[in-house]
Amino acid sequence: MTLTENDKKLLQSKGISEKQIEEQLNCFKQGFPFLRIEKVASADDGIMQISDEMVQFYLNEWDNYLKQPNVEIVKFVPASGAASRMFKDLFEFLDAPYNEPQKSFEQKFFDEIGKFAFYEDLNMACVKNTGDNIQELIAAGKYKEIVSLLLKGQGLNYGFLPKGLLKFHAYKDGARTPMEEHLVEGALYAKSSSGKVNVHFTVSPEHRPFFEKLFTEKKAYYENKYKVVYNVGFSEQKSSTDTIAADAGNEPFRDNGSLVFRPGGHGALIENLNDIQADVLFIKNIDNVVPDDLKDVTVTYKKLLAGVLVNVQAQIFNYLELLESGCLTSDEMDEILEFVNKDLNITETLSADCDMPEMLDFLYNKLNRPIRVCGMVKNEGEPGGGPFFTENEDGTVSLQILESSQIDTSKSSEKELLMKSTYFNPVDLVCAVKNYKGENFNLPDFIDENTGFISIKSKNGKELKALELPGLWNGAMSDWNTIFVEVPIQTFNPVKTVNDLLRVEHQ
Repeated sequence: MTLTENDKKLLQSKGISEKQIEEQLNCFKQGFPFLRIEKVASADDGIMQISDEMVQFYLNEWDNYLKQPNVEIVKFVPASGAASRMFKDLFEFLDAPYNEPQKSFEQKFFDEIGKFAFYEDLNMACVKNTGDNIQELIAAGKYKEIVSLLLKGQGLNYGFLPKGLLKFHAYKDGARTPMEEHLVEGALYAKSSSGKVNVHFTVSPEHRPFFEKLFTEKKAYYENKYKVVYNVGFSEQKSSTDTIAADAGNEPFRDNGSLVFRPGGHGALIENLNDIQADVLFIKNIDNVVPDDLKDVTVTYKKLLAGVLVNVQAQIFNYLELLESGCLTSDEMDEILEFVNKDLNITETLSADCDMPEMLDFLYNKLNRPIRVCGMVKNEGEPGGGPFFTENEDGTVSLQILESSQIDTSKSSEKELLMKSTYFNPVDLVCAVKNYKGENFNLPDFIDENTGFISIKSKNGKELKALELPGLWNGAMSDWNTIFVEVPIQTFNPVKTVNDLLRVEHQ
């Protein structure tokens, strides 16, 4: 690979080394190995089902943790995704050779258009631009004018804004965006003893001013309503996490002579997460929100996951202090080993005749790492990665969240395991990122670099290969201690298309 002076300047400006480029190009040449699945995680093996009696115990664990004076809780919301995919069907309608809705999606959109939280804004845009309101335009058969004013810049520009800024839910005192719903959620389960609520949104550079403006406008209203003080931060994916694009021959892809880089996917956000100073982090996607009358289940199970986390963390910290002291009885050693096997679902590979120092090192290494408790939902047809036991490089087996692309479905045994998976990942995580001495872990140290992904894209009509980094809750957290907990399907209400907003969960 030969780099020009302009290439080197570009790399320097992005904070990317030549060695990184070489490693990324090597990934295109070699590909990524499939992960070795040991078995499916299930309610019988690997996924906690919390009994009704224990629900209150874990809720109390979280409430008591929040009473501590100096704990920092942060709600982390990936919010950089554009809403364009939400409106794919409507963009297709604009380009269709017919002018009135024909497909069921189009018909449903117009039949129930009055139920959308953005209806009044869209109606005003229609009157302003055409002189007619929505119903008058429908009566005149001007459906495409309505869609155009919803999606494009002369109207609401929803086709080019991020999901976090679209009006999702209608209330008597006005409509709310997902960003606002996350502020409300934060007040309900992540408020510190001093009344502070920390929320961090990762956003695109071009959208950041709009997020900041909306928060400035709404801050006082929500602080007064929920008697809290918000500390809201924003960050963008770092340019140093961009990945080089490759051509068909696995050489750097160039456009007009310049190297082409692409965003590294949501796995790049591990760097943003690493910059946050927090004891506990909640992670949930921007579009997984519900109106207030359905929030109770969400809030209960967020608190429950957090209660499981701080309970397990306390046990781990006690064991680490014991291990560091070196003054363990054989019973205590057996207890720690059983905890690693049974509670953390890590199958150890130590030989039966290993000596005490080897056992101490093994246990210390396995316990001293970040922790995540992940909600898992019974699979009812929604897309999402699944929970599995997989084999690690050191020969141990532990819990991981896998995407189907990480599984070698050409092998009948692997495909069968995939088909047996009865749970999926709704992206509902609570994480602890400090060690037992109160020091922050360096999260990039726990990434499995062999879990990236290669996809085919195009630029200016030319095909290119794009490299995605290990996913945030997949390979980027591969070496974290992981606990899966079953949560109700009611806690998972994503909005993938605009018509999803017509579902009862969003009305």
